[in-house]
Amino acid sequence: MPMHIPFPFNWIPTLPVARCQESPSLLKRAGTEKLREVFLKYASIQKNGEHYMTSEDFVRKFLGLFSESAFNDESVRLLANIADTSKDGLISFSEFQAFEGLLCTPDALYRTAFQLFDRKGNGTVSYADFADVVQKTELHSKIPFSLDGPFIKRYFGDKKQRLINYAEFTQLLHDFHEEHAMEAFRSKDPAGTGFISPLDFQDIIVNVKRHLLTPGVKDNLVSVTEGHKVSFPYFIAFTSLLNNMELIKQVYLHATEGSRTDMITKDQILYAAQTMSQITPLEIDILFHLAGAVHQAGWWKRRRKIPPSSRIDYSDLSNIAPEHYTKHITHRLAEIKAVESPADRSAFIQILESSYRFTLGSFAGAVGATVVYPIDLVKTRMQNQRAGSYIGEVAYRNSWDCFKKVVRHEGFMGLYRGLLPQLMGVAPEKAIKLTVNDLVRDKLTDKKGNIPTWAEVLAGGCAGASQVVFTNPLEIVKIRLQVAGEIASGSKIRAWSVVRELGLFGLYKGARACLLRDVPFSAIYFPTYAHTKAMMADKDGYNHPLTLLAAGAIAGVPAASLVTPADVIKTRLQVVARSGQTTYNGVWDATKKIMAEEGPRAFWKGTAARVFRSSPQFGVTLVTYELLQRLFYVDFGGTQPKGSEAHKITTPLEQAAASVTTENLDHIGGYRAAVPLLAGVESKFGLYLPRFGRGVAAATPSTATGS
Repeated sequence: MPMHIPFPFNWIPTLPVARCQESPSLLKRAGTEKLREVFLKYASIQKNGEHYMTSEDFVRKFLGLFSESAFNDESVRLLANIADTSKDGLISFSEFQAFEGLLCTPDALYRTAFQLFDRKGNGTVSYADFADVVQKTELHSKIPFSLDGPFIKRYFGDKKQRLINYAEFTQLLHDFHEEHAMEAFRSKDPAGTGFISPLDFQDIIVNVKRHLLTPGVKDNLVSVTEGHKVSFPYFIAFTSLLNNMELIKQVYLHATEGSRTDMITKDQILYAAQTMSQITPLEIDILFHLAGAVHQAGWWKRRRKIPPSSRIDYSDLSNIAPEHYTKHITHRLAEIKAVESPADRSAFIQILESSYRFTLGSFAGAVGATVVYPIDLVKTRMQNQRAGSYIGEVAYRNSWDCFKKVVRHEGFMGLYRGLLPQLMGVAPEKAIKLTVNDLVRDKLTDKKGNIPTWAEVLAGGCAGASQVVFTNPLEIVKIRLQVAGEIASGSKIRAWSVVRELGLFGLYKGARACLLRDVPFSAIYFPTYAHTKAMMADKDGYNHPLTLLAAGAIAGVPAASLVTPADVIKTRLQVVARSGQTTYNGVWDATKKIMAEEGPRAFWKGTAARVFRSSPQFGVTLVTYELLQRLFYVDFGGTQPKGSEAHKITTPLEQAAASVTTENLDHIGGYRAAVPLLAGVESKFGLYLPRFGRGVAAATPSTATGS
């Protein structure tokens, strides 16, 4: 029997979600009154003053599954019976609330499957219950399982009268699928030779292990055999490999010390496997051979044999391992598929993709700038403060003193002097920076999704250079407005007056210093952010919004601090010198005069304020940018935007719900997990229920279910 490592029920939501108070779950229970309000909205039956949901109310209307007119009645009733513990065909509010609580438990997947088989609602599964559900699945209709064989008798007794409790049922469900696979092999090998043909091998895997197949694996089942007959040991190793892909991912991460881009050899992964698992060398051989087949899709058509990969990385494992229901409960306000496939990606679609990213980047930049603008104002005034003989020069002892004096003398709104031109400029500035960085990274990323460090630095540098066309005019206007409050005068300086005074060329005064600051800043920031984010990701490579915020803030520390001298020079060049102050003619002239008059420490003025401004600003900007891509996901057929985590639709239940592109606000509390979890019953255990059952669709169930 191949080894099996149970896959834990571990929901990872895309938005912050409090834990259940009653149990160590990752979903918070819904309030009773709010839940009752939702229940009454869908309950269509009233008896003796009580309201009830029918099977269709619960499955089709509330959950949004089996929405087609030719839906399968029996499948709908089976799913509704999971919540209908009284098994009377109606779901009361207490049953509706109880199921919501079950969805919040750590083992919700297994408990849901158990209630699917507990047909009488007495907390046990009988032989009749088990056989009744199994016989209704698509798998049994394609490859029948002997329900009178020794396997069934081992669990239910010779007379099949033994009742199975919940704990025993979890093992039965696992062993049943493995036994079904071996029985299918025996049925294809009636002579007992120990071998089956490649086509028989494909037929068994596609039907019995369908829930574990990615498109790449499914397309290469025959080619990976190289035309040879498949032995029983190979067959068992292959099915064990599919079962254990999540474990193999952990072995890979153990071998690479957490890196997802390192290429490792077969010997390296074998060494790591023997220290933490029972994965066999044959399974590793199949893994590398399958990785070569999937990665070189189409190459086998031109050559007789597929060479196994000599090295693999995490992306190879991701191409083989199915993206389970457990990965995310992804909330989207909009989900649009701009193209059916990457082959349909035209130049117009690529322009739309850049416009999409530019729009999200604009909004994210405005949010980030607004949050930290008071810190930016303090930073600017500290950098413009000069030591020397000028009377009244030192107005602020430190950044905190500057903050207090601005509020005292100019009011709280004084902290937001120059915000409007800042927002007008920061939106396109941050947008073009984020868009160019994404664009260059996309061009320099290989087919496996990996990008070398030099390419990350180049992408960041290009992003920094591209933004200067917006940054410089924005900065010079903003800075002059920020320091205007230091001068006690009757006239109020406005942004438009500064623009008219400077003119077009004056708006680009200090542009060289701006380039000197922004290019290295972005070249440092974006690679640091990408690697920090990867380090903080969970085992599936997913980032919680808090880790995105932390990664953005951490990356801002070295980037902001190391380019402070260039920022000081830029500030001095762009601010109008008052009477008695030194004037500067260019970057080199400013550098020499600041060094001579104020010493090297002057180049680091405002470093703390700059770090405290840039770190949170970019943290807020990047987390907003990535969350917007999750909430308003658009598939343009190109490289998936970072943070969107598109979910692969692989099971009929997922396909049934795929037409609902917006979140159902009535799915509160545990019901946020209902549809992904029911899809997980299929994708984890292979318990595919017929989707269609009426009209013309019923005549072709295999086509209708997408199998």
